[in-house]
Amino acid sequence: MVDTWSETAYVAITKIGGSDVEFCTITETVDLDVGDKDFDVMNTLKGGRLVKFNPQEPTSITLEAYPVEAGTATGTTGNGFFDLLHTADATQPIAISYDRTRTKVRCVVLWTDDTTVTSATTATTGSYDGMRFVLKNGYVTSAKPSFTDGVLKYTVSMKFPAFAKDGTANGLIESTDGSAVLAAVAAYTA
Repeated sequence: MVDTWSETAYVAITKIGGSDVEFCTITETVDLDVGDKDFDVMNTLKGGRLVKFNPQEPTSITLEAYPVEAGTATGTTGNGFFDLLHTADATQPIAISYDRTRTKVRCVVLWTDDTTVTSATTATTGSYDGMRFVLKNGYVTSAKPSFTDGVLKYTVSMKFPAFAKDGTANGLIESTDGSAVLAAVAAYTA
């Protein structure tokens, strides 16, 4: 079993019905805030307490990344993020105008010591450790460029509701200690 997850990870973002686009080559940090499953307490006149459960909060993911283009015109290697926030442009030069489009996305983050893995959504092979987060039916909520440190860096945020409207889960957290494999993640269609 590995001591810690460090050094390498895989990040794939997929538009609903689209192909997986890998962003690990331009991403420096990944912050996952799995939504709280909080509760409130109501005090009774006898001094007792009643628990009232609150719905699970959305999960958010924040990436710090170094894009080289405004978006990803073609292919499966991510070059930029504005095409995830607005309508994509698949031609060069890439020109992405502000609009009201909101495209559902899935984000998959994988840590593994399996050196044969090349994508966040591929299966691990036997005897390798892995941990993966799969979040779907969410939206990119911001892509904020900054040149404060003398290099163009984006802070990209996505938000995912805990459940779809039919009550099915939008999130999956999985891991293996190497005694089993993590299966490949299916295409994102809904």
